[in-house]
Amino acid sequence: MNERIYLDNNATTPLDPDVLDVMIEELAAPPHNPSSIHSFGQEGRKIVAEARRTIAQFLGVKTSEVLFTSGGTEGMNLLIRGAFNDPSSHIIASPIDHAAAYNTLEDLRKKGADITYLPIDSFGAPHSKDLQKAIRPNTKLIVLSAANSETGVMLDMEGFAAIAKRANIPLVLDGVALIGKEPFTIPEGVAAMAFSAHKFHGPQGTGFIFVRSGLKLSPLLTGGGQEKNLRSGTENLPGIVGMACALSIFDEDEAFAHMRTLREQFEALLTEEIPDLEINGEGPRLPNTSNLYFPGIDAESLLISLDMEKIAASYASACASGALEPSRTLLNMGFSKERASSSLRFSFSRLNTVAEVQKAAKVIIALVIKLRTAAFS
Repeated sequence: MNERIYLDNNATTPLDPDVLDVMIEELAAPPHNPSSIHSFGQEGRKIVAEARRTIAQFLGVKTSEVLFTSGGTEGMNLLIRGAFNDPSSHIIASPIDHAAAYNTLEDLRKKGADITYLPIDSFGAPHSKDLQKAIRPNTKLIVLSAANSETGVMLDMEGFAAIAKRANIPLVLDGVALIGKEPFTIPEGVAAMAFSAHKFHGPQGTGFIFVRSGLKLSPLLTGGGQEKNLRSGTENLPGIVGMACALSIFDEDEAFAHMRTLREQFEALLTEEIPDLEINGEGPRLPNTSNLYFPGIDAESLLISLDMEKIAASYASACASGALEPSRTLLNMGFSKERASSSLRFSFSRLNTVAEVQKAAKVIIALVIKLRTAAFS
């Protein structure tokens, strides 16, 4: 196999060529610092305003509710730490969320925060009934993921948002894994969400948050007062225009249908030849994500073998600087360490092709047979 096949799009997606073009145009333009009062700065402010308008229209929210960040990690830190200003209060969260949320919450817990992690089962997402049970008089924040980046299982956003609204508790959602993979609208009970451009064919190091009017946040960064005094620092104009372009250029219905077709064909080809293969996560999944359990196979060995065949997949979430540890998500779903150590994630994008999926499935089947044969020889 001469061409590489990239099936790790939940880690990051390839930059769309159209996005690259608009970023190069901005990089080659005269200097634009939106904080400057001269005409160059005024042009920069117009560029930022237009990008903010594009993103707000995509989300169906007010332009004033969109703030730019460096990505999902900064966004979740700002939303969690910025909204949690009473160390004696209580937070409800999930143990299967991305490290950007989970490690931030654990840091707060070590500093005295009272955190309840909702129970998780093989469904792959929290259940709304457990949220209702977990709410206390001093609960001040709920932090969850709209979709799990490892299994693709989606949260019942409407159900959770309704409970949060009735209880008058801010619900903060990590939307990084969701955007560009599944159509959605932000329910009224959601107070804030974080997103990252590199998950939908935009540039790395650029993101944005939705902050509903009325939610009070304290800034993580202080300085020049950009982004309504919540995110000081000169705006990354090439990243911002690239991110807005990435949201504006793709046909949602066509992209989502294409990714679902790829995933379904991929899983059908594998299960036909590997009948004991199992999917991790029983709940409704993003159309691009397959987290698969290969019984009797060491997933790390399979991952390395795939890489040698120029196929990229993932052992778990790409959030631990390449560390190969059994997935916290799968372990918290009740799966054994053996199952977690025998599972890989494959994630597709709108730029993948049917031919790539067919080739990858063929290689995976051959490698599984080879590894199983070696294990029993």
